[in-house]
Amino acid sequence: MAHPHPPHQALPDQAPDPDIAIIGAGISGIGMAARIARDCPGLRLALFERRARVGGTWDLFTYPGLRSDSDMHTLGFDFAPWLTPDAVAEGPAIRAYLDRVAHEHDLVRHIRFGQRLTHADWDSKAALWRLAFVDETGAQSQVSARFLIMAAGYYDPDNAHNPPLPAQDRFTGTIVHPQFWPKDLVWQGKRIVVVGSGATAATLVPALSSGGAAHVTMLQRTPTWFIASPRRDRVARMLFTLLPARRAAALVRARNLRVSAWFYRRARRAPAKVGAWLKARAMRALGPAWDETAFSPPYGPWQQRLCLVPDGDLFTAIREGRASVVTDTITACEPQGLVLASGTHLPADVIVKATGLKMAVSGGASLSRDGVPVVLSEHFHYKDCMVSNLPNFVQVFGYLNASWTLRVDLVAAFTVQVLTHMARTGTQVVTPVLPANHDLVEDTDPAFSSGYLRRGLGLMPRSSTQRRWQLSHDYLADRAFFAHDALEDGVLHFEQAPASS
Repeated sequence: MAHPHPPHQALPDQAPDPDIAIIGAGISGIGMAARIARDCPGLRLALFERRARVGGTWDLFTYPGLRSDSDMHTLGFDFAPWLTPDAVAEGPAIRAYLDRVAHEHDLVRHIRFGQRLTHADWDSKAALWRLAFVDETGAQSQVSARFLIMAAGYYDPDNAHNPPLPAQDRFTGTIVHPQFWPKDLVWQGKRIVVVGSGATAATLVPALSSGGAAHVTMLQRTPTWFIASPRRDRVARMLFTLLPARRAAALVRARNLRVSAWFYRRARRAPAKVGAWLKARAMRALGPAWDETAFSPPYGPWQQRLCLVPDGDLFTAIREGRASVVTDTITACEPQGLVLASGTHLPADVIVKATGLKMAVSGGASLSRDGVPVVLSEHFHYKDCMVSNLPNFVQVFGYLNASWTLRVDLVAAFTVQVLTHMARTGTQVVTPVLPANHDLVEDTDPAFSSGYLRRGLGLMPRSSTQRRWQLSHDYLADRAFFAHDALEDGVLHFEQAPASS
C-alpha cells in the first residue's frame, strides 16, 4: 500500500537498536506498533513486553466473567475492525483479537518478551534514550533508542489497591483480589462476598452467581451507576446481515462513537435527568428487588466510569435471588464472615476484594534526563500524549469515558505525523517546549472522581485549561483538533541531534 510521505531511513553509523522502542504489547503497544510499522517502514521497531505473550490487561486478568466494559466496535482498532455483531466480548476473545492483529501485521518478530523496563534516561549529547531492562530471571540488559513510546497502561500489574480489612486475620475462609485470581480457587457452592461495586464487581457478581456459587453479596460502601446494554446490538446484527463485514463494522463504529459521545455530554450537562433515567431503567430491571439506597450514587453519572451491565446480567442475578447488594461498611472480620457498621453479620466462605487498581505510569519505570530524575507531576501533558520539555517521548493514556483504543488510534496517527516530519526535515529530536515563565492555568476540576485516579494524581503530568497542554476526554473534539491543528505550532520544536552523536 502506498503512503503519501517520504520513505523513512534507519539512522546510519551509530544508530541505536532499535530506532523506536515501545514499552508494552497490549492494546496500546500493538496499536502503536501496527501503525508505525505500516507508515514508517524504514524505522527499526521493537516492543518490550514483560509477559510471555501479547495482550497486556487481557492476558494479566483471569477472574471469572472477565469481559470488555466498552463497546467492541470502538474497542477494536480503526485499521483492524471488530468483525462480529457482538458489542461485548469475553477476555480470552479480546486477547485472541490482539494476537491476531499482531500476527497479521507481522509484529511478533519485533516483540522481545519477558523484558521489564526499570529505568529510562534521555542522553542529550547522544540524543538517545538509554533503557535498562530486567527479565524474569533477574538478568539485566541495556538498549538505546531514538524514540520512546510508553504503552504499558496506567496501573501497576504487580500491586493492586488492596487495603486490609478490619481484623482480616480472624477470617478463616479465603480472601482474594481479582487482579491475582488463583487458578485453583474452588468457589462453587460457597458463600461469596465481593467487596466493591465498580466494573470488576459488576462483572464478578453475575459470573459467580451463575457459575455455581451458593450466594454472592456485593458489599458496597458507595453505590455505582449502572447501565444495561445488549451483548449483541440489534442494529449491528442487521447491518452485518445486509453488508460486507468491514463495511458493517465501520458503520456500527461511527454510530456507536456518536451515541456514546452524546450520552456522555448529556450526563455531564444534565446529571439529574440522566441519573433519573438510569435509576428508572434499573428499577424496571430489578422489579421487587429494587433498593433505593443501593442504586442511588451520591455523584452524577460519568463523574466516575459508568459500569456496563451486558444483557442486564447483574440485575437478573439480584432479581432471581442468586445475588444481593448490601450498602454498608465493615467494622471487623469474623471467622466465617463480616460484621458491618449496622450490626449485621454477613456470612462468607470467600471474600473477593474488588477494591481497585494501583496506578503506575511509565510501566512503573523511573525516568531521568541526563541523569536528573524526571518527576512527571512537575510537567504538563501536551496534545494528550507527549510531556512538556521531555524529548522524543510519547505516553499513551486512553479515554476513561470511552474505549481506550480510540486514544491509541489518535496518538498513533499523530506519532506517525511527527516521525514523517522528522524524516522529511532531517531532524532527530522533537520536544514540546514549555517555557519556565509560562502562564498556563492548571485544570483543578478533574473530569473523574474515581478513587484510583485520586490516589494516582501525584504520578501524572498536569493538565492545563489550554487545549494543547491537557489530557482531554472528548474523543470527537480531539479528533477534530488533531485534524486541524498545525504540527509546527510554535510549541513543538524539531532539532538535529548534536554532531557528536
